[in-house]
Amino acid sequence: MMADKSKLWYLENFNLFSGLKPESMDDLNMISSMYEANKEEPIYFASEPSSSIFFLKAGRVKITKYSSDGTEKILTIINPGEIFGEMSYLDETERTDYAVAVESSIICSINKNELEAFIEKNPELNLRLTKILGLKLKSFSERVEDLIFKDADQRVASFILRYTEKNGKTVGNQIFVKPFLKHQNIGELTACSRQTVNYIMTDLRKKGIIDFDRNKLVVNDINKLRAIIT
Repeated sequence: MMADKSKLWYLENFNLFSGLKPESMDDLNMISSMYEANKEEPIYFASEPSSSIFFLKAGRVKITKYSSDGTEKILTIINPGEIFGEMSYLDETERTDYAVAVESSIICSINKNELEAFIEKNPELNLRLTKILGLKLKSFSERVEDLIFKDADQRVASFILRYTEKNGKTVGNQIFVKPFLKHQNIGELTACSRQTVNYIMTDLRKKGIIDFDRNKLVVNDINKLRAIIT
């Protein structure tokens, strides 16, 4: 996947680093590592030292924890253009979760101390990074509110809406998300069983609000989807 594009190309096309001077990009290129993670390959483990921050350029990564009985619980799905492992930048000493590639992914890794020094030389990045971390916190707060105040239908609809607005592409009056997630993954993210997610999404399809298959989701009527949540 990486053969046809250089590490510098990926860095230049990451929103956080866009518009930096060539000499700054050269410095960034020196302190960063770009690699490809295969499907189901761990990026980091819980309890290991939290020393790097990661930027996802392609693919998808899941952030998970495990319950006492060994059951995996997905906390969030990271999509291209997003940061993960960011708690290391906020002085976390060791990881508290796991990051695993959902599919073949291209990942940029930067040591937190080197990133901090780089941002000191390029202070405009401080505001950008603060905004990114703020949006992640906002998204987390919205999910917590969903779990507390919404029923299953609303939680699934809310998840579809946010995921579509964040990752979808508008074509005419429809919004396409490709690839999409398995019903099991959506269930873990919305505190619903896989069967409940399947029932709700099938009902939304019958109403013409969405359509979906193994590879994609299509939102046909975003306003009707919003109406379910309110």
